[in-house]
Amino acid sequence: MFRNQYDTDVTVWSPEGRLLQVEYAMESVKQGSACVGLKSKTHCIIGALKRSVNELSSHQKKIMRIDNHIGVGIAGLTADARSLAKWMRNECLNHKYVYSTQINSSKLMLDLADKHQRTTQTYVRRPYGVGLLVAAYDGKTLGPRLYQTCPSGNLYEYYATAIGARSQSARTYLEKYYETFADCTEKEMILHCIRSLKGCVSGDGALDEENTSVLVVADGVFKVLEGEDLKVYLDEVSAEAEAADEGGDGGDGEEAAAPEEEPEAMET
Repeated sequence: MFRNQYDTDVTVWSPEGRLLQVEYAMESVKQGSACVGLKSKTHCIIGALKRSVNELSSHQKKIMRIDNHIGVGIAGLTADARSLAKWMRNECLNHKYVYSTQINSSKLMLDLADKHQRTTQTYVRRPYGVGLLVAAYDGKTLGPRLYQTCPSGNLYEYYATAIGARSQSARTYLEKYYETFADCTEKEMILHCIRSLKGCVSGDGALDEENTSVLVVADGVFKVLEGEDLKVYLDEVSAEAEAADEGGDGGDGEEAAAPEEEPEAMET
């Protein structure tokens, strides 16, 4: 992706008015494994695909706990994500120490966006090559919140979104069903999350309890579903897919038989 002399430093503008190193950082987010977020009136859910370097290694951690009411899912450089997560935890602890209460997620996210943006104006630092989906619960007044950060310093709040490699499939699913999320239960939200992640798996791979993590944030609830806890939901989604395939095969057989009967009717 090397362009020309205008991408040698983050503070150099190209003639088209672009900061190429910032765009390169955003490209690293697109190449990271997919991460999906969605929210209802009571819950915020994040699902993430985990990658392993090879068959002998464990899967990389994609979901991180920031506070009792805030968690993040990442796409991009894991090392950059750990650095940002450490900073976010310190901000939460400092706020709790001074004010004896949990930090409001919108304040934390605005400060995080400013931290991202400062790296685009200073030549001694490079942009963070990671995108974050942040799930938070800000009490019964504001309820669940879902944010997305960008290496450019942009901050977005969503009803549902997806980032990372092959995330367009997940976004298509979420755009189709997001209007039904508001009144969904926790179980229904988790199932929607898993269904949207299915299209993000590369090649002939499939979702399983080893390469998938789901974060649930709600009022007094913070839990990460992995392993056997998640397998129950994965099995239910797999059973739905198998039932749909069997129903589709039966329908094709009936349609195929119909044209064979039409010539006989015409002959009589």
